[in-house]
Amino acid sequence: MFLLRPPGVYRPQSDTSLLLDAFEASAIPPGGTVLDVGTGTGAIAIAAAKAGARHVTAADVSLKAVITARLNAKLRGARVFVEHGDALDLAAGRKFDLILANPPYVPASAPEPPKHGPARAWDAGHSGRAILDRLCVLAPDLLAPNGTLLLVHSGLCDADKTLHQLRGGGLKAAVVARQDEPFGPVMNGRIDLLESRGLVAPGSRHEELVVIRADRVTQPR
Repeated sequence: MFLLRPPGVYRPQSDTSLLLDAFEASAIPPGGTVLDVGTGTGAIAIAAAKAGARHVTAADVSLKAVITARLNAKLRGARVFVEHGDALDLAAGRKFDLILANPPYVPASAPEPPKHGPARAWDAGHSGRAILDRLCVLAPDLLAPNGTLLLVHSGLCDADKTLHQLRGGGLKAAVVARQDEPFGPVMNGRIDLLESRGLVAPGSRHEELVVIRADRVTQPR
């Protein structure tokens, strides 16, 4: 898929591809409402629209990403509504049949995610879970009955904790895809930090990406 990818906007990478593959394999019926959390270039939102979603909302804290996603959606003939701001704040009080999320998840030296700059697309606090934890808490309220969340993140951020949080919110959750990846420039640039926190073994230069599916299953009466 050809997409505009200007500097400063998170470009689709292996985590994007893994999430898209999981979406295509999910057998989720078309015609639903979709939320794309942290849309970047709009790649995931456009794929959802092309797959037959009735309404796709995409959001990003980066204004440059919002403009890029809007242009890409227009170029691809996809009906996507791209909003500027924190996706989880913007979505409050709304329900979605499908939530697709490739949030920031890289452990960083700062305790909180940055408020400006391109690092907002990957830095996620000390544990890398600043956005993941919020999403896990809010997902049960954002999902419509029988709705689904597809979430990708690094195994360095503790996939078991994600599963525990989602299940604690009443969702049925499981890892549906895994993929080993060599570290990219960001991860390689903070090897000392990751090793000092015991997140990677000395000398390790790979991470496992996981896609977690969580369903809000309603029981028949």
